[in-house]
Amino acid sequence: MLKTMSAGLALAMLATTASAEVKTRTDSGFTLAFERPVRAAPETVLETVAMPAGWWSSEHTYSGDAANIRLDLIPGGCWCEALPGGGIKHAEVVMVWPERRMVRFDAPFGPLQGMGADAVLTMTWSDPPDGGERLLKWTFVVNGPGTGAMADAIDAVMTEQFRRLGDRLDGL
Repeated sequence: MLKTMSAGLALAMLATTASAEVKTRTDSGFTLAFERPVRAAPETVLETVAMPAGWWSSEHTYSGDAANIRLDLIPGGCWCEALPGGGIKHAEVVMVWPERRMVRFDAPFGPLQGMGADAVLTMTWSDPPDGGERLLKWTFVVNGPGTGAMADAIDAVMTEQFRRLGDRLDGL
C-alpha cells in the first residue's frame, strides 16, 4: 500500500512539473520561457485560453477582478479588460492557428505599455506522441529601453498566470 501511494505521489508531482526561466536578458529586453505537461485535449486548450477570466489572477488586473477580462480569439482580437467608464487593451491577437497548436499576441502587458515596449507572447501546445500529456509552452519576448531590469518581476507575474492556466487545463 505504501509503495502504491509513493508511486502515485511521484507521478502526481511529475504531472505538475513546470519550468519557467528568464532565457535571455539585456538592458533593452528579455525572453521568458515556460513549459509544463497538461492533460487537456487540444481544442480544450484553445477554448480555455480564450477565457482568461477563468484562469488569470484578479490580483494582476487593473479592475481587481479577472471577470472583467475578455479575449476575442481571432486575428486583430482584443485581450481587453473593462474598467468603470472605459477599459484597457492588454494584448492583440496576431495569430490563431489551431492546426499548428499556436496562438500569438502583441502583448505589452501592464507597465510595458507605458514604456513603449514591444512584447510578443506565443502559446503552443504539442500533440503527445504516445497519447499521453501534451506540452504547453509560452514564450514571452520583450524589447524596449530599460525593460531588462523588469525581467524578474514580469517573470514572477507571468509564471503565476502560466501555472494558473496549466492548473485550469488539468482540472477540465
